[in-house]
Amino acid sequence: MEKPFYITTPIYYVNDKPHIGHAYTSLACDMIARFKQLDGFDVKFLTGTDEHGQKIEKAAAAKGVDPKDFVDEVSISFRELCSVLNLTNTDFIRTTEQRHKIAVQHFWKQLLESGNIYLGEYAGWYAVRDEAFYQEDEIVDGKAPTGAEVEWIKESSYFFKLSAWQQPLLDYYAKHPEAIQPESRRNEVLRFIEGGLKDLSISRRTLKWGVPVPGDPDHVMYVWLDALTNYLSALGYPNAGYEPYWNQSIHVVGKDILRFHSVYWPAFLMAANLPLPKTVFAHGWWMVEGEKMSKSIGNVIDPFEVVATYGSDAFRYFMLRDLSFGQDGDFSKASFLGRLNTDLANAYGNLCQRVLSFIYKNAEATIPAPGEFSEDDKAILAMPEDLLPTLRKQIDNFQLHRYCETVWQIVGEANRYVDAQKPWSLKKEDPARMATVLYTLTEVIRQVAILTQPILPLTSLKILAMLGVEDKNFASLKQALKPGIIIPEPQPLFAKY
Repeated sequence: MEKPFYITTPIYYVNDKPHIGHAYTSLACDMIARFKQLDGFDVKFLTGTDEHGQKIEKAAAAKGVDPKDFVDEVSISFRELCSVLNLTNTDFIRTTEQRHKIAVQHFWKQLLESGNIYLGEYAGWYAVRDEAFYQEDEIVDGKAPTGAEVEWIKESSYFFKLSAWQQPLLDYYAKHPEAIQPESRRNEVLRFIEGGLKDLSISRRTLKWGVPVPGDPDHVMYVWLDALTNYLSALGYPNAGYEPYWNQSIHVVGKDILRFHSVYWPAFLMAANLPLPKTVFAHGWWMVEGEKMSKSIGNVIDPFEVVATYGSDAFRYFMLRDLSFGQDGDFSKASFLGRLNTDLANAYGNLCQRVLSFIYKNAEATIPAPGEFSEDDKAILAMPEDLLPTLRKQIDNFQLHRYCETVWQIVGEANRYVDAQKPWSLKKEDPARMATVLYTLTEVIRQVAILTQPILPLTSLKILAMLGVEDKNFASLKQALKPGIIIPEPQPLFAKY
């Protein structure tokens, strides 16, 4: 087996249609997954939909439809988002699938057999919107800390002994600081755990839309215990074979659901005697033109509409480049179009267009054979491969915007090299030198196109196809371009706005 690698988005809750927050998490995971695949890893990339819980039951009732019919319809839009964003996910899981129900019921039994589940009575505040329980000291002005409405619930419930895992969690995070990133989020989680963990209600009797508790069908499982187990069920758990991928697992989530992934989920896993994810990375939220996204304001960005207007590569580039991954961001149309014009059309697109058009018109549309390389040639030819170790670190450290910056440094250097070498002057003065310069530039374009595949997959493949390149993984960076390839007439790669 190649080196296993497993990355997941959260499974998206299907009470509404996808927005740019969903798209952002998915694109970040896709960039990392594509990079790892190109770098020789055996990648599993999971996304999917969370389809149980009170919020779904109420939304279906409001529409007068059966919950299963409701989730079947809404789930389709999230599956379509994968296609529209050109994601490389290897699986799409739904919590209503039989494979998931089998896995989560097995997981429950493991927790029960380990002595971590007991039957009691729950009385407390519950937010339907968050599908979360809150303690008395977390309620602010009669609402959850998220602003969600809460209701007082009192009923028979199974509990998970979360309190027993307070110190083991603190010990684990002390030994594995990389397990929660970025650091600011880790500090939040540690403060929450240090504040004291209370046992967690993990079943409901008044709710019917969920996975039945094994041996007690009057109860259904708490939606978060059900949902979090998807990361295992998609790998085939509890059957053998899931372990190599699970041992290399990374969860990328929004900061609003970090507590579930870095307190409840690892405690469940410890109780079931299973390894914890290597990293849970929590990214920020997107504002729109400086305001919080809100249906009432009418400023929710529809990723389907953006892609239909500008193309998936342009949308991908802005989302991955404009924001330091982990921080909050602002989707501004001026910033969006600025990135498209400056980085894509003027820098990368212009480099490819000016070089390949010159070859098409002045070198019989044929990539010329080089002569002896000058020091300037050698320096720029070495840049992409020399920067690969830096790019690996940036991916492993979730510095996705830095990755974009680093690759565009090569684009900038290549454009400056064109201006300095002046192939248009060399055509009359020194045709042999012109051939070397043009070859050098096409070779740099080839390497840049290989490195931009995780960001701009469609454009990168278009460039590589023009150059007759078949090997596209990172190992092929060392395989120099073959002279003599006839190129088609170049067309602009990016529109300018």
